[in-house]
Amino acid sequence: MNVAMADDRSSARVREQGVDTAAMAALIAGALAISAAPILVRVAQTGPAAAGFWRLALALPLLAPGAMGRGAHKPRAPSPAMVLAGVMFALDLGCWHYGIRYTSVANATLLPNLNPVLVTAGAWILLKEKPRPIFLAGMAAAVIGAGMVALADRGHGAASAAPELGDALSFATALWYALYFLAVRAARAHASALRIMIWTSIVGAPLLLAAAIVLGERITPTGASGWAALCGLAVVQVAGQGAIAWALGRAPAAPAALTILVQPIASAALAWVIFGETLTQLQAAGGALVLAGIAVAQLRTRRPAALGGREDLTGPPRQLDS
Repeated sequence: MNVAMADDRSSARVREQGVDTAAMAALIAGALAISAAPILVRVAQTGPAAAGFWRLALALPLLAPGAMGRGAHKPRAPSPAMVLAGVMFALDLGCWHYGIRYTSVANATLLPNLNPVLVTAGAWILLKEKPRPIFLAGMAAAVIGAGMVALADRGHGAASAAPELGDALSFATALWYALYFLAVRAARAHASALRIMIWTSIVGAPLLLAAAIVLGERITPTGASGWAALCGLAVVQVAGQGAIAWALGRAPAAPAALTILVQPIASAALAWVIFGETLTQLQAAGGALVLAGIAVAQLRTRRPAALGGREDLTGPPRQLDS
């Protein structure tokens, strides 16, 4: 009897460990998939805002089967929070894609990951939710590291002609994403992550298309490789962030937050291999300080909302499911 009970407990632990392993594997796979996004934006053969339009527009056919499977045959109108999330995400993608054009891939993926710091800082200022001292230490480290990364571009030059502009746009991405995240948190009170993703795409896509037209961008790619890159962005939007969304509901918050931070590292590695973008010592040190600061701020803050990274496209707690 006792042996049988022990075997049952052991089997339960194995099953539980299996779920954890699957969740962590999904997190890593999702983060690695998302790390390809800036590379795909660079080779999409369209303007930055146009690439964002196609990223959302082509994602809709991939999201629709899931919505139909849940019985969403009669779509309901979006809530104000969903509309706001769509607007903020359009601003987020527009700034980020332009940041990718003007600065290094490493900087363009690293600086937007400051959004968890901004979310918690905003909650402190606006909602009077004072964070723990260790969060302030992490925030200070992340800000100092971001400054080092920006100075590295200025001192050694980036692959583009306007690294300062690219860094500023990438930092602005963190702000827009923080606002997007807060809007998604509000929307998630009454709607599923899938429904929010769909309405985010429906609202955000036409805004990005309008921006691309106003800015005089090329709207369609010039060849098959460009279309392949755009389709890849849509897959990343759905599969990469979907994997992270699924995993964050099963993996412990602390290791999950750290695992997601592999994304900017993987993006920098891809940019080094594909575009020959190398990191200076100051840039590498600043990047390490940013990631360390974000990790401390995320893992020790009181609010689950502080958890999150560029990848989270869907909704709290973080997430993702951006």
